[in-house]
Amino acid sequence: ITDTHTLHTNKRNLKSAVEDAFDTTYKEKEGPKPPRIIVWRNVISMSLLHAGAVYGLFVIPSASRLTLLWTALCFFISALGVTAGAHRLWSHRSYKATLPLRIFLGVANSMAFQNDIFEWARDHRVHHKYSETDADPHNAVRGFFFAHIGWLLVRKHPDVIEKGRKLELTDLLADKVVMFQRKYYKLSVLLMCFFVPSFVPWYLWGESLWVAYFVPTLLRYTLVLNAAWLVNSAAHMWGNRPYDTNINPRENKFVTFSAIGEGFHNYHHTFPYDYAASEFGSKLNFTTCFIDFMCFLGLAKDRKRVSHEMVQARVQRTGDGSHRSG
Repeated sequence: ITDTHTLHTNKRNLKSAVEDAFDTTYKEKEGPKPPRIIVWRNVISMSLLHAGAVYGLFVIPSASRLTLLWTALCFFISALGVTAGAHRLWSHRSYKATLPLRIFLGVANSMAFQNDIFEWARDHRVHHKYSETDADPHNAVRGFFFAHIGWLLVRKHPDVIEKGRKLELTDLLADKVVMFQRKYYKLSVLLMCFFVPSFVPWYLWGESLWVAYFVPTLLRYTLVLNAAWLVNSAAHMWGNRPYDTNINPRENKFVTFSAIGEGFHNYHHTFPYDYAASEFGSKLNFTTCFIDFMCFLGLAKDRKRVSHEMVQARVQRTGDGSHRSG
């Protein structure tokens, strides 16, 4: 089934343009695991960040309505930089974006401050290819805390580094937006993640810098981080598996809500090249709505989609029996 806006995949073009299919040939090394090396700088910075976010909750009553609306806007912009940008566009190449849209998503990704696009996409492809193994950056088999935030507090497992170096990443290296952001990443983060969210409410409507720093900056940043991390942790541990019971990722409604459409995770790991990351398109999926709107404006095209027949065949073959049609 095809239409003028959406490219549906079939068995002949199932091969992904990127290395995001699970590698069944990988075997974990025998013997003792390498020691965990704690990165104390990350432990301290993440502790201070979350302490600041908790304080930001108590500051909310002092914030004006405009500041709260600005906080919500910054949340959605930065979240889209991850979901529509680093994830669905650059990690999986599930649709094509014009230069203006790629620039917007690159800026939004800097506002999210979750590593630059190149590193995020590389690690995410490794995650899909070696999911729930030693080569998975946030291996959920190691527990909720590790999959959620712990993986950022310790040195990467050697297999993660080794497999990341072997990936084919020429598409990312050839993308000028990705490389520009990587070159000026620290400056772009200071500007977009911290300066702009604080400066705008202070300058435009007289919000105090104290409130502007703790609510639309620290609290918003922390919420976006944890929303993304829940995809790695909660959506790999709790929920049903209507498409494939042989993998850990689950369908998790709370993560779907908090991560603006990324909680249909059993589907996504079964069909990683589908731009909607869900069988149900834009339903409960703000990121898919955004991509669809960009296509309407002519800023995106060639959305990859899995046919209904292929989904049903997979449900019957490997699902857990919990599948519903809508």
